[in-house]
Order: sequence, then C-alpha cells, then structure tokens
Amino acid sequence: MKNRFIKYKLRICTGLLIIAMSLVSCEEYLDKAPEATITEQDVYGNFVSFQGFVEQMYECITDPHKNLCAVYYNNMFLADEVLSNAPLMWDDGNYWTNQSRFLTADRSIQDMLVDHNSSKKRIFPMSWYAIRKANLGLSKLELMTDATQEERDFIEGQCLFFRAFFHFELMGFYGGLPYIDRVLSPSEELTLPRLTFKETAMKAAKDFEDAAKLLPVKWDDTQAGKPTLGDNGSRITKIHALSYLGKNLLYAASPMMNESSGGSATYDAELCKQAAQAFAEAIKICNETGAYKLQSWETWTDNFWVWSPQLKIRPGGTEVIMNQQPFTVYAPRSTTIRASSPLQFSAGNNKVEVPTQNYVKNYGMANGLPIDDPESGFNPADPWTGRDPRFYVDIVYDGVQTSSSGGSDRFAQLYNGGRHKGGTSGSVTGYYLKKYTPLGCNPWDNRWSQIRCYQPRMRLADVYLMYAEAALWGYGSVSGSVPGSGLTAEQAFNVVRNRAKLPNISAKYIATKETFMQEIIRERAVELGFEGHRWFDLRRWNLNGDPKYINKTAIDFDRGTNGKPVNIQERVLVTRVVEKKHNWVPFEPGYTKLYEGFPQNPGW
Repeated sequence: MKNRFIKYKLRICTGLLIIAMSLVSCEEYLDKAPEATITEQDVYGNFVSFQGFVEQMYECITDPHKNLCAVYYNNMFLADEVLSNAPLMWDDGNYWTNQSRFLTADRSIQDMLVDHNSSKKRIFPMSWYAIRKANLGLSKLELMTDATQEERDFIEGQCLFFRAFFHFELMGFYGGLPYIDRVLSPSEELTLPRLTFKETAMKAAKDFEDAAKLLPVKWDDTQAGKPTLGDNGSRITKIHALSYLGKNLLYAASPMMNESSGGSATYDAELCKQAAQAFAEAIKICNETGAYKLQSWETWTDNFWVWSPQLKIRPGGTEVIMNQQPFTVYAPRSTTIRASSPLQFSAGNNKVEVPTQNYVKNYGMANGLPIDDPESGFNPADPWTGRDPRFYVDIVYDGVQTSSSGGSDRFAQLYNGGRHKGGTSGSVTGYYLKKYTPLGCNPWDNRWSQIRCYQPRMRLADVYLMYAEAALWGYGSVSGSVPGSGLTAEQAFNVVRNRAKLPNISAKYIATKETFMQEIIRERAVELGFEGHRWFDLRRWNLNGDPKYINKTAIDFDRGTNGKPVNIQERVLVTRVVEKKHNWVPFEPGYTKLYEGFPQNPGW
C-alpha cells in the first residue's frame, strides 16, 4: 500500500511481528517481552491500530512480474506465451529448477517484510505467514472494543478475504491443501491432512462469501474510509471478494481440478453455476455503482501503464480490481519493460522475454474472425495487416517504430539478419512485447524513468470472460445465464470484444458449446495475454500438454523491397515437456516430511 496509511499510524503491531518469528503470535511475543509498554488492547482495541495489523497482509501479496521474472522468470515461461534468449527454464519440464527462489524462502520472512521490496517476497512463505496473521486477527476481534460496527466488519472482512486469498494463491500452484482456519500453536503436532482441490476451494469460498457480506463497495463512501479519502483505491472491497469467490469456484469446477478432486475431466456444472452467480453479482454491483467499469478502448493501456513523472499515479484506471502492491516503485517498471526492443537491445540484455509466433497467432482479424477462418481475410504473405486492434498495442513486429529517436534502433529490424533479430540481445522469435512499454520508454527518448507499469491481478474484463465460461458450462448453452441477471454467456463475451472495437462473435462460433469455448480460450489469450493467466488457464482446462500448445515457435522471413515480409517460415524453437505431473508444482522435500498426512504431489 502507499505511504498514505502512515497518517493512520498503522504500524503498531507490524514492528512486533517483524521481530517475532513467523509462527509466533503477538501475545506470545508480548509474553516474552514483559517490559514492552504495548498491550494486546493497544494493538487490537481500535480500528486504527487493528488496521495497522491488517496492513501487513497487503504486503504479503507478491508481485509475479518481479518474483518470477528478471533472474527468477515470469510465470509466462510456464506456458506458450513467451521465450527468452537466455538459458531456458521450466520448458524442459524440470520444475525443480530454481525452485528455492520461485516459491520458497531464501531469506527470512522478517527480512522480506522489512525490505518492502517485491523482488524479495516469495509466494510460499508469504502466503502461509499471511494466513497465520488472518487467523490471529480473527481470533482477536473481541478485543476491538473502541470501534464502530462498520469498523469491526471491515477488519473481519479483510481477514476473511486474505485467509481465502492466500490459500487460493497456494492452491493454484500446488493443488489441494490443509485449510488453516485457526491459530496453530508452534508446539502443536501437525496432523492436518491435505484436502482435495474442491474441498479446499469450498472452504475458501465460504470465507470469500462471508467477506463479501462485510466489506464495502467503495471505502471512500464509508465513515471508516473518510480519514484516507481518495487514497483507498488499493483496499479490499466487496467486488474483490465476489470476483475471487467466482474465480475460486470456477477453478474448482474446471476439468483438471475436478478430475484431481475425484470427479471426471469435465466441468462440474453445479460449481460453474455458483461461480457464475458470484460473477453476476459483482458485475451487477459495478454497473449500478460505477465501482469498476471497463476502460474505453482509447484508454485501454491505462490498465497497464501510465506516465507519472513524480511516480505518484498508478495504472489501473477504472477497470483493474486488484493490482500489484507498490512495494518498490521502480521494481515493476524494470520488469514489465524487459521486452522493450531498443531498451533491451542497447543494454545488451541477454534475458529478453519475447512473444512467440504460436501465441501471436491467437490475435485474429479486425472483423473478429480467427486467422485460420477461410472468411477472415488473413493474408499469410502480409500477416500483420488488418489484425485485431489489440495486436498493435501488444506486439512489436518488423518495421514498428520503437523510439522517437535512437538512430538505427528507431524502427524494429526483425527480419533475417536484422539488427534486432537473434544474437545475444535480440529477439529469438521475431517479435517484441510492448503491452507495458509505450513509445518513449527507451534510453534515447529517456521517458522510461517516468513510467509506472504493473501486471494486473484482476480486471473487470477477466470477470466478464470468466462469467461467460461459467455460465456456458453451468447452464449448458451459449445463451446460459444466471436466473435474473439478464446477461448471457454470449453477451458477456461480446462486452469484452466490443470494447476492443470488434463485432459480436460470429454465429458459426456459437453453434455449439465446444466451438464457443474455443473462442473463449482464444479471447482470454488475447485480452489477458502476458498478464500471468495463461499457465493457470491451460492447466485447468487440461490443455497444458495438448500438441496445439506445447511448441514455442519463431517467424523467420526476409524483408522485401516494399518492406513487406517474404520467404516466411515458422520454426519450432522449443517443444515444452509436459506430463501429467506438471499439473502441479512440487513441494520442496522438507515440507513433505513434516508429517505423514502431507504427501508430495503425484509424479514428483
């Protein structure tokens, strides 16, 4: 969160918890430090101090762009979106590689919290730490005597949300887990069994649902939010809780998770209905209150980056429901621009993540049809003309301007033998990514020091697309909808397409559930590309090992006299190794030896 919370003096308990061991509660620390003048009543007795305790859970939200990119790599590497010219990781199927830096702690929790640097935070330890804090907070609610009912509700709602959220974070990588819903004693013998994904998800669903009943739609419209009026944009709301409730249920309903929970490799229709209901409620509240709304196409990039000379403005606009936490202002900027052609080329960077040709083929035509549709008008000899408008915002291809100056680096040279193709710091695929990198973000124009860019965690567009998927499989047809919502799966899908200046989906692609689902898959690839969703999506759909998605390819071509590509060929660079075991990330062996009821994931 921003330093705005300092005005609340919200760090009363934070200092104690940083000093204490990660599994030791506040009262245990106080027992060991009787000379301390701060009591439990001081920490939990009123909203200001209790909110200070809650704030540390916000700081436990890791930034996947920094956590898994740079020297750690982004989770895009786990799917088919991008490829690097650095030594490959994950594509060989060895999920043990760099495991200690990917999900577990190479530093103490105390150091990670004190540092306030997203690059130092790891998903595994920070999630369990936050779950511990959420349970501790819930156990101390009766001490909050100097507070209004609204303030008590907001504290409880945040704690419930974070308990569910951090379990969901872990489940996405590891599958079903013990659901920790009480404060565990450090001396307690561990006997909690691993639950199935569905069992874990249902417990998280209860917490998300209860949180939604307690949290406000807008903090600025409440008395508790008045002291920080205008600075409450990052706080957890009813929309957060409903959106993650739906996402959690949709994941549990998806074929891979349903199969792993003892069901079949198909959608669980009942869970899909429940997910659709949560999404429908979130969309309805947003439409009625304006709490969140889709950015216009003209301002679509506000979701990802903004010019902010004093670095005080954050991207996200009106659409991003949950963004990264700005632990370090420059950290997200330095990772989201790693695929900027002139910046990386001039820096000689040998870890340039660039879009793959196989992924770029997801971008259809401006008429809304996929490029392999005979009626789309796609010309293989002129592959970058007439494409989906999002293609031109996301992708740098040959000849695209990448700086206002910069001499020979002003325009991308991505043809065979071109300045920016291959080598130690050029693109290995024939493309660069500019979704987070506007024109001017390079050493020559020298505006990259003024930019703020983030990889969103949850956007309203994602909610619409998840609603379309959940309604499709829950109610059994393209016209399926939550009773009383008035929003069909097809309509929700078109809301996102229409914003990108595309027409409604063609009738041929809504003839069956299966053909519509293929378009949902492609639409998610385009609308949410390079935002960290792809690996999770392919896995939950049981498509991670599908031959259609395992090859990472490049586009090779010469530049013709008219500037158009000639002699075009697609070349396989990497074939990802994907087996059944790659549905889940392995636990480090030490965790599976803690007690008998905590087994390793299958195949590892």
